This record gives sequence, C-alpha cells and structure tokens, in this order.
Amino acid sequence: MEKRPGLVYKPEKTRPHLKTRFSHEKHKKILKECEDVPETPPAFLLPINRVGISDKIVWIRLPEGMIPFEAEIHVDLPANYRGIHMSRMEQAISNIYQHEFKDIAHYASTLANLVLEGQNAQQVQVKLEGKIPQLLKTPISLINSIDHVLVSCKATFFKGEGGIKKAYCIGTGVYHITACPCTQAYNRSLFGELSPGKSYPTHSQRSITWLEVETCGDRPDFSQLYQCLNSSLHLSQDLLKRPDEAELVWQSHNIPQFAEDVVRMVAQQAGILLAETLEPDTIIRIQTTSYESIHRHNVNCMLELTIKEIVTALEG
Repeated sequence: MEKRPGLVYKPEKTRPHLKTRFSHEKHKKILKECEDVPETPPAFLLPINRVGISDKIVWIRLPEGMIPFEAEIHVDLPANYRGIHMSRMEQAISNIYQHEFKDIAHYASTLANLVLEGQNAQQVQVKLEGKIPQLLKTPISLINSIDHVLVSCKATFFKGEGGIKKAYCIGTGVYHITACPCTQAYNRSLFGELSPGKSYPTHSQRSITWLEVETCGDRPDFSQLYQCLNSSLHLSQDLLKRPDEAELVWQSHNIPQFAEDVVRMVAQQAGILLAETLEPDTIIRIQTTSYESIHRHNVNCMLELTIKEIVTALEG
C-alpha cells in the first residue's frame, strides 16, 4: 500500500495474471501515428457552450483531512474541434491528488488552470460541493459535538487579452432552527401577557441556509462566511444534552424568525463583517429552505444583492 490506505499500487505484482497484449513501445508508436479525433473538425461547424464531466467524486487533502467532494468540470469547445480531451480532465485530477490545499477554492483554482492548459478552450468552470467536519462545544454541557458544515465553490476562468480572468462563487451552508413569530403574536393576544423570561408557544422547523459570495476580486475565507451565519441564526448540532436542547429551543423562540428574517439578518451580518474586505460590486446571495413542521409544504426564500446595497441599507 506504500502508506496510502485504500489504494493498491503496482498492480503487476498484486495481479500477475493480468498481462498486456501489446508492448509499451508499440502503444507509443501508435499514439504518434494515429489520428487525434477530438482535434479533427466536426461534420457541422458549431461552437459548444459547455461540455465536460459531472457526478465526479474528487478527494481533496485539506487541513481537516482527505475529504470527498462532488465535482463538475466543463469547458467551451470551438466550432472547428470535434471534441474535448476527456482523459486530460481525469489526468489533471490525478496530478494534484497528493497535494494539500488550504480550502476547496484553492483546489478549484489549481484544477481549473490545469484543465484550461490541456484543452482547446477559452473558458473552464470547476464546481465543487461537499461537507467538511466541524467540532463544536455544546452551549451548556460544554462537550464536543462532531458536526459538519456545507461548502461549495465555483471557479470560472476565461482566457482574455491580458491573460486569464478569474471569477469565484464560494458558499457555506448550515442547519438551524426557526420558530414562527406569527403564531406567537396570535398566542400573545389569546393568552395575554406572560411574565418576563417566558415565550409564547409556536411551531418550529429545521432549516438550511446558504451564504454565497460571487466576486472577481478578493474572496473571503469560508470561516468568515460561517461567522456571518453563526451570528445570525440558531444553529443546530448533532449532540445536545437536555440543558443544551433547552437553551437552543428557548433562544430560537425568544428570537423567532421567518424565512424572510433569516435572509435579511444574514445579509446584515455579511455587510457588517465583510464590507471592508470586499469590492462594492461583490454579489451576496442568501438562500434558505424551511422544512415546515405543521404544513405539508416547505418554504424557500432567496435574497441577492451587492455589498454596496447592504452597506447603503445599514447606513440608512
């Protein structure tokens, strides 16, 4: 295994009964002589916007360990080429398998460069989505809860006159709990005022919220996106003892949130925490899904605007 768990190297030793039919020299000779079909013109000369691979699992060595991510890799194809070099995409993935990356955006950037070098393309897009482990302390019991954070990255590279232009969209997603303020307001009228420190009954639901930043300039760290979400929402955890559960439920009912409140509060925190480091035209996108408890439908909400628009709202 050569210190590489899960992978078998040197198959000629582990499976000696499998022998190649033709020699290595024979294959090298044929490669030089045979027609390179992807480089030939197609029967109908039309450019293709996107062609590539999807549903590909890539293993990325991060500070958290070797983690699998689902990947899509696409390039454009000029009209005078019949096809892309598919194996070169897989080869690019193999070439950086042993490298270590600080985050998936760094990996996506490295892979996009390699793919663009090996294709007859003007544009490449690498999309990654997956989960990274997260170790959290429970709020009251202060014991470790092993959770995860959702992360995504889309790196798009264009060949231009001044070199390669780069655009990124990075995102972080979290699970959290929301409580309905509408039912609370009705119950306030129904039951009358409660003593301080008590909250009115209402229905609550599990939610998932994503914060994405789309920029051609400096991009924030995934930890900064998480901070925006963590400071806005009542995050859930897998391990919660009874005191921790009681605290989370009370907090979510003390500050109840519609899906509309969720996206606005995350945008507010993004403006407070990210405005000084991002360009004014940086696009901020917040999407939330509330998996309703008393309804059979779910609720979706999306807010897309620029950092400048958030700052203007903060100042107004």
